[in-house]
Amino acid sequence: MIRTSFTPRFVHRFILSALFTLCAVTGFSYAEHANAQGAVKSNHGAWAMVCDTPPGAISEQCALMQNVVAEDRSEVGLSVVVLRTADGKAEIMRVLAPLGVLLPNGLGLNVDGKDIGRAYFVRCFQDGCYAEVILKGALLETLKTGKSATFIVFQTPEEGIGIPVDLNGFTEGYNQIP
Repeated sequence: MIRTSFTPRFVHRFILSALFTLCAVTGFSYAEHANAQGAVKSNHGAWAMVCDTPPGAISEQCALMQNVVAEDRSEVGLSVVVLRTADGKAEIMRVLAPLGVLLPNGLGLNVDGKDIGRAYFVRCFQDGCYAEVILKGALLETLKTGKSATFIVFQTPEEGIGIPVDLNGFTEGYNQIP
């Protein structure tokens, strides 16, 4: 069983994760945006569209987001962020995992019980470690047609922890990313 929530604490974490993502894509530093505000513009099933206009940006930038926490392991949760790059040429899925995960094992992904593969962590900050992939082709189609994804983080080489992510609303939300 998982808990999804848009309580103020989780919305704040969503916003910070989205702002980090937007900063990385636009070239602004994370510190410049740490105190910035974003807003949930719409909900699409289990996903929320969070938007903000970073300093120096010409227009508002948005990301599709979902935050999940395992009920039996409240210290293990994920923030999943999907956005279009500033140049409009690619869509990226960035996943924020908590500090303490085993980095060499990467982040596993299963969709509807099928092993999709792994993404490796690219950087860690004080709020967690990020893995990212370009969304295209078979991976994108799998996420659009799937019902449930399970992201797997490792705390030891032998212990994988599966975190279910609801794909309800993913396609609708993805299609609304500006």
